[in-house]
Amino acid sequence: MRVKKPLLLSLFIITISASAQDLQQKLQTAYGRLQQDSQCRYASVSLTVLDAKTGEVVFANNADMGLATASTLKTITSSTAFFLLGKDFQYQTKVGYTGTITADGTLNGDIIIKGAGDPTLGSWRYENTKEHSVLSVITSAIQKAGIKRVNGRVIGDESAFGTQSIPEGWIWQDIGSYYGSGTSGLVWRENQFDIKLKTGPVGSQIGITNVVPAMPYYQFKSELINGAAGTGDRAYPSLPVGNTTFYLRGSYAVDKSEKSISVALPDGAYDMAYRIIDTLKRLGLNVSGTAESVNTLNTKNQPVPVIQKPLLTIASPTLSKIVYWLNKKSINLYAEQLIKTLAWQAGKPVTTANGVKVLQDFWKAKGIDPNSLNIVDGSGLSPGDRVTTRTMATILKIDKATDWFPDFYESLPTYNNMKMKSGSINNVLTYAGYQNHNGRELCFSIMVNNYSGSSGVIKQKMFRVLDELK
Repeated sequence: MRVKKPLLLSLFIITISASAQDLQQKLQTAYGRLQQDSQCRYASVSLTVLDAKTGEVVFANNADMGLATASTLKTITSSTAFFLLGKDFQYQTKVGYTGTITADGTLNGDIIIKGAGDPTLGSWRYENTKEHSVLSVITSAIQKAGIKRVNGRVIGDESAFGTQSIPEGWIWQDIGSYYGSGTSGLVWRENQFDIKLKTGPVGSQIGITNVVPAMPYYQFKSELINGAAGTGDRAYPSLPVGNTTFYLRGSYAVDKSEKSISVALPDGAYDMAYRIIDTLKRLGLNVSGTAESVNTLNTKNQPVPVIQKPLLTIASPTLSKIVYWLNKKSINLYAEQLIKTLAWQAGKPVTTANGVKVLQDFWKAKGIDPNSLNIVDGSGLSPGDRVTTRTMATILKIDKATDWFPDFYESLPTYNNMKMKSGSINNVLTYAGYQNHNGRELCFSIMVNNYSGSSGVIKQKMFRVLDELK
């Protein structure tokens, strides 16, 4: 018996080694097939697979080639936020007023909502953040303070996150659509709204039937054309600088069932103030002044007042719950709010560039070369982002050993029966995540840049490579 134990151990080690070699060979064959595919003739292709426990390289090809990440960058942004902010971190939005309240309940002053970067206010994704819930809690606090009339304004203060809402490198076609919503110190309804469309014959102009919620302070002009079946949503909303008229341009396929597009709301802070006034008036509490934001006050060269007397503080959902939706639905706004929050947490001026620097410095301290993490935003929407698959897979490996990993893992969508984040921008398709292979936990990152042809077809070809990890 004493002789058999070492023999069994040796056989076990040989079996594991043979299995690892077999996986490497299968990956090499599948990956080589992808590289040689006609869709990748002019493409850059990279794959890194690591043992998620030991960090051992299972497979790597072009692992140190910097490539556009698309939305797989969100895995890095969200895990950095977990490290630096903590899974229980919550944003705190302050509500208060200036001036004094008279004996008859008249507030001679302004109601102010001071944002701190919470991306969830007015969001439909959480019970306590829904628009009606937030408006109810704010108006109730105003009434409980004895205010029966406001002789002043309602001001949404979005100044906490600076004046540059759009990160460097985003393309103009993106910034009018919901997924291109800009950052703000005071986000409202995820800084988006919907426009309902009336479609018709191919080549004819599309009409607008409704705007949800109503936006009476904007006008809308459709130059959208009904596109042929199968051409999808190619609508590009645009609001020229200094204008109040939204233009809808591009095409929208006649076979699209939604008949609706989601549009970026340029000034969520103003809209929130507008909705608060509307709600107060419905409750019989008159407001003599107008809705304002820092943006509208700046155009009038008027100062932004500060809260003198607090009414309430609204706490956001925890970071774990924010990251769940960030990755599950690939919400660019959430990622961009977090990257700016990293700058705020570090005591730096709150800009995207400073948040990126905090992120890079953090991973540099963990041994990752910042040159392999060359990014300009937090969501991956910029085509200028460049990250290597080795760096992305290494970060996923490091995440695996943390106490918040279960929350991070749960946030990853399931594609091809695998837990992984996807990423897609123009001629770029990427995946990053985890897979168990014969009891061995693996983490991986695969990127294809500049492919040709159908995105659906290249996706299936990439899945055939990743199938070898199952």
